[in-house]
Amino acid sequence: MSSAPLVIDRRFCGPPDSANGGYSAGRLAAVLDGPVEVRLRRPPPLERELSVVAEGNEAVLLDGDTEIARARPAELDLTMPAPPSFERAGEVEGQCKAFDNHPFPGCFVCGPDRHADGLCIFPGPVDDQVAATWTPEAELAGADGRIRPEFIWAALDCPGSFALTPEPGKWMVLGSFTVGIEQRPEAGEPLVVTGRDLGREGRKLFAGTALFNGAGACLARARAVWIEIDPY
Repeated sequence: MSSAPLVIDRRFCGPPDSANGGYSAGRLAAVLDGPVEVRLRRPPPLERELSVVAEGNEAVLLDGDTEIARARPAELDLTMPAPPSFERAGEVEGQCKAFDNHPFPGCFVCGPDRHADGLCIFPGPVDDQVAATWTPEAELAGADGRIRPEFIWAALDCPGSFALTPEPGKWMVLGSFTVGIEQRPEAGEPLVVTGRDLGREGRKLFAGTALFNGAGACLARARAVWIEIDPY
């Protein structure tokens, strides 16, 4: 397992002063194989050298002696509904809640202020889920022309939050994220990302998300636990 420092560029923020949860979880998960669960203990800091260390079959992300996140191999048993067409997903994007009252408008994945350099994934309601289009650019691809895993993790993150309904006046942050990637899409490929409400227990809200290609085949899926918090 690599112990090289991990640095998250400010471009990949979620809240203004910390990294997008899905992106940072994907960076940590890259040192493990198969479906991986990442538990976020603290907001991942930006533009700071973080350490990745092994503890048994787990990988731990550290800021000095402070644990930021922990990754471990996991099983992912999740069935998602069939996606809408790419055209239909595009039609509902204008109804995305991000355009009404986004707590973090600069989020790399779903921030309405990030049209120039974000993923611009804006899920809107369709049937019993939310959906958005995503056509990833070539800069997000590896040497093989396929999208790097950390950007797939990022794309699967925020759509889940738009499928959920927190209590009035509350915000949500990502608590844990389990992702399985079956096939990495190619740059420029038209994709559909969906999210679905899977219920709640107290302050914990559960969401499922999935990434589909134009033929409706599922390329990746994720289960997330979101934590309801007071605004800050």
